[in-house]
Amino acid sequence: MNPYYQDDYCTIYHGDCREILPTLPKVDLVLTDPPYGSGYAAHPVVGKGKKKSNHAPQKWDNAISDLSIIPNISEQFIIWGGNYYQLPPSRCWLVWIKRDAPPSLSGCELAWTNINANAKFFDWPIAATNAERIGHPTQKPIALMKWCLSFAPDAQTILDPFMGSGTTLRAAKDLRRKCIGIEIEEKYCEIAVKRLRQEVLAL
Repeated sequence: MNPYYQDDYCTIYHGDCREILPTLPKVDLVLTDPPYGSGYAAHPVVGKGKKKSNHAPQKWDNAISDLSIIPNISEQFIIWGGNYYQLPPSRCWLVWIKRDAPPSLSGCELAWTNINANAKFFDWPIAATNAERIGHPTQKPIALMKWCLSFAPDAQTILDPFMGSGTTLRAAKDLRRKCIGIEIEEKYCEIAVKRLRQEVLAL
């Protein structure tokens, strides 16, 4: 399959990751935030003082993603929403603390890893991501994904099979690491391409 987009660091494929993953070589790290059936994107929260949410309902968050094919492509994983899946025990859970989260949302999110390290937390308010928001209802902060990548310093090729708006790729590119993203919805591929075409941030 031909890439939807490619530059010196990042490659994007538009399609179903279950069809594309078997065609790719192994990578050093899978860092991803798959839809895990929480229903948030399908039933977005209406913010305080607003009559409707900033996001239109998205059906993709109604069902839990199939992760069965992912273990074949890497030996190292960081999977956000890992608490929604039946994954092996881990001593290195990563926690994003969202201290300004409204009562209708969780105050933290969990990532499962198979990294041999102690559990860690990242304290980063939701409001700090406002400037980088580009229309994805479950978008993760770039700073959070860069923090995740610090747990795999030797990983030079990263994969996000549920790319969404491309935050993992943007973080990897800023750190001068190669990254592959797969996304089934073309509108998010377009958003990711626009983000990746921006100048690489200074380290």
